[in-house]
Amino acid sequence: MIYDYKVPKVNGEELDFATLKGKVIMVVNTATGCGFTPQYAPIEEMYKKYHDKGLEILDIPCNQFGKQAPGTDAEIHEFCQLHYNTTFEQMKKSDVNGKDELPLYTYLKSQKGFEGFGKGKMVAILKLITMGKKKDNPDIRWNFTKFIIDREGNVVARFEPTVDMAKVEDFVKGLL
Repeated sequence: MIYDYKVPKVNGEELDFATLKGKVIMVVNTATGCGFTPQYAPIEEMYKKYHDKGLEILDIPCNQFGKQAPGTDAEIHEFCQLHYNTTFEQMKKSDVNGKDELPLYTYLKSQKGFEGFGKGKMVAILKLITMGKKKDNPDIRWNFTKFIIDREGNVVARFEPTVDMAKVEDFVKGLL
């Protein structure tokens, strides 16, 4: 169950998912030097719009995809605040795939696997980059993959970075 997990915060403390019971949660792996980095803006807009209605957004920076999050946790946090005025919770930079992946991501991927990039900008590029991975491999393919958890703690959706943020927002809004 999602409420059994904890993730490291930038300040060295841990965020216990049990404290988020009853909330709709979006977990997103991010990077500051990615073609999808501008998604920080609509993610922040969603947070401001729906936080008071029960939305929590957890930003987990990750440097596993093209080394696009090379900075320290402090540098990443400063970048996000300066360029996108982010106010949602940012976690410590972590791996989302492989032997050092956060246990949270092992769980999330077991609940919602990869179903394809769909349509949108950069789809052809991402398909080329991730060609070696089989579709039934649940690994995260790139930065800005989003998992949505409902108020009961169920992982109900996975949105690849190529999905339009308006679609993500509509889905989240339906859970609130």
